[in-house]
Parts: sequence; C-alpha cells; structure tokens
Amino acid sequence: MRVLLVGAGGVGTAVTRIAARRPFFELMVVADHDPARAEAAVGALGADGGRFWAERVDAGDEAQVTALLERHGCDVLLNATDPRFVMPLFRAARAGGAAYLDMAMSLSRPHGERPYEECGVKLGDEQFARAAEWEEAGLLALVGMGVEPGLSDVFARYAADELFDEIEEIGVRDGANLTVDGYDFAPSFSIWTTIEECLNPPVVYEKDRGWYTTEPFSEPEVFDFPEGIGPVECVNVEHEEVLLVPRWVDARRVTFKYGLGREFTDTLRTLHLLGLDRTEPVTVPGPDGPVRVSPRDVVAACLPDPATLGDRMHGKTCAGTWVRGTKDGAPREVYLYHVVDNQWSMAEYGCQAVVWQTAVNPVVALELLATGAWSGAGVLGPEAFPAGPFLDLLTEYGSPWGLREQ
Repeated sequence: MRVLLVGAGGVGTAVTRIAARRPFFELMVVADHDPARAEAAVGALGADGGRFWAERVDAGDEAQVTALLERHGCDVLLNATDPRFVMPLFRAARAGGAAYLDMAMSLSRPHGERPYEECGVKLGDEQFARAAEWEEAGLLALVGMGVEPGLSDVFARYAADELFDEIEEIGVRDGANLTVDGYDFAPSFSIWTTIEECLNPPVVYEKDRGWYTTEPFSEPEVFDFPEGIGPVECVNVEHEEVLLVPRWVDARRVTFKYGLGREFTDTLRTLHLLGLDRTEPVTVPGPDGPVRVSPRDVVAACLPDPATLGDRMHGKTCAGTWVRGTKDGAPREVYLYHVVDNQWSMAEYGCQAVVWQTAVNPVVALELLATGAWSGAGVLGPEAFPAGPFLDLLTEYGSPWGLREQ
C-alpha cells in the first residue's frame, strides 16, 4: 500500500507516528500547504521515517493532488485536513484512481426557511451523490473514519451484530475532563471544525420521521463517563454519525451529544452573536490597504494550535456509543467506549490525547484495507464493514476499548 496523507497538522502528524510502528504500507507521502509542516512531521520520525516522504500540496487544487497521487503511485488518499477540503480531495482521489478515507464528511447547509426543523443539505450528501460513480469504478471511499465519526460507528455495528436483537436508540456520547494550563479557553481540536459542528443545526434521526433538525445545544442531559471522567452535561450538536448509522444499522432513533460544558457553549454562542463564526470574508484595514479575511480564520489564528497543547494538558477524553434495546426478550443498555489519557499519549507518541484518538482509527482502517480484512466499493461508512476485525486490531495497537452495562 502506498498512501498520500494530505494534512500535516496535529492529526496528520499523529497519523505518521502511529503508522511508523506498523509494517502494512510501503510508502506514506506526507503533504501539506506548508512544506515545513510536512517536513517536520517526517523529520520527527527519525530512524522510523524511511517509508515517509514530505511534499507540498494545495488541498484545494484537485489537479495538483491528482498529479501527486500519480507521481508517487499512491493507491490511497487519507484526508487529514479540515472539512472545507473534503470535496476537492474526494474528487482528486477518484480522478487519480485511488481509494479515499476521511475523518469528516462534506459540509452541510441549513434549510433556507426552517433551519431548526428541516434538513437542508446534510453532512455527506455531496459524497453520497457520487456513490454510484465510485462503485462502478470499483473504488472505495471510506467516509467518516476518525474517532467520531469512525470508531463510534464501528461500535454501533458491533452492538447490532453482537449485543442486541432489536435497537431502540443509538446515541453517541463524547465527554472529557481535560484541562489546559495557562488558558481559560483552548479547544483541544480544530476551532474551525468545532464551530462548524456546534453552531450548525443538530440533526436527529427517527425511523418513523427520518432526519430532522433542532436548535444548537438542545436536549441537555448529564451523562456519566467512565474511567474517572464522571458526569458531564451533553447537548445535541451536528455530527456525521446521525447521517451514517441509519444507512446500515436498524435503529429507531440516532443522536449525537457532545459534553462541551456551559462555559464552552457560552463562548461559542458569543462568537455566533458577533458574527465571528462566519466563513465568508469581510474587508478589514491592513498595512498595505484593505484585505479580505474570514472571521472564523481570525478566531483560529488567535487561539493556540491544539497540537501544541499536549504538554499543558491534563486528563482523559472519552468517545463512545450508548445503545438501548432488547436481547433475548429482555431490555439491555450498554455504553461502548474508548478512553485516552493525555499523559499516556504524550509519553508514548508525543501527541495530545484528542488528536491521537482521532488519528489511530484511520490507521487501523488502512491496515484492514491493506490486509483485505475490509474491502468494498462505493461510498461507504465504517458501519458497512464487520466490527470485530477493527476492534481486535485497535486493541493490538495498544489502545483497548471498553463495554459498560448501564
């Protein structure tokens, strides 16, 4: 397997450090718009970096990405950029005859008149619209293969196959007790992506109703997370699992709730009130005259890079899938989860917990594709594949998962 990894930020760098320990691939080309970042990611691998190569690429330039795939003979493109670049990279992979993996799907657009009741363009709609094209070409686009979406979807598949006869509800629940020394507000993941998923209308799925939307941060509930994290208030946010799981898993209801905390949600609401969550450029004065700049990019530039926070970060992060239904005629309720301790991920890989937890899952998926344990064609989510091989390999990577009866 020859892999083109696009994006050498926190998650992309973590991908290289995890993959360097595995023998399943021949070459991984690490490409970024900033060649220094790509070179730094490869250089940090030291003696383990022999199968890695740094390149510069503009993720929005499809022809440039396709040429890079062809020049290095890559048969897989792994997208580790933010969601703005999903579609150009998705199209470039198809043009280059390569398989495609991402960790976030094509962007949504709210309904023009009823944004908090009806869906407009849903997450992933643009990709699923091209599913037949990929299937006819015999190529696989494995979408939403990070931790959430990704591992959470694998948990949903495992629950349906192994733990339940009928499923009433699948609810992804994400929470953490992470703190960052020296910062009152320092998101542990891309603020661009965080704003996108938290301020867009959340989507809920009900079998008798289909997909519909609600107000941001709606339906608060307190969920008790395992391994010492404890109770965290979780609220509805927009997330891919709600759009993916019902396509392959039979459940009456699917939700996603994020444990953000009141201070975090208040900050996001303030950004929205001020228009600082907008992506459309505005004109501001500059030293050489007016310049056009995206308010959301300004917010990102003012905050610390999440990849650099590991040394100041303490605590654990938990991603998991809560499932309620019946087994052998009796009610059952479980929480399948994956916890990463920041102290462990920093000591073992030099990566903070959230980016490491995101990065390990596409590497596991790549290895399953390389060995043939997973295979397919078309635009498929993680729940389209058997869960057992993934969960076994994740444990082999030294990061076991857990199951708690509720």
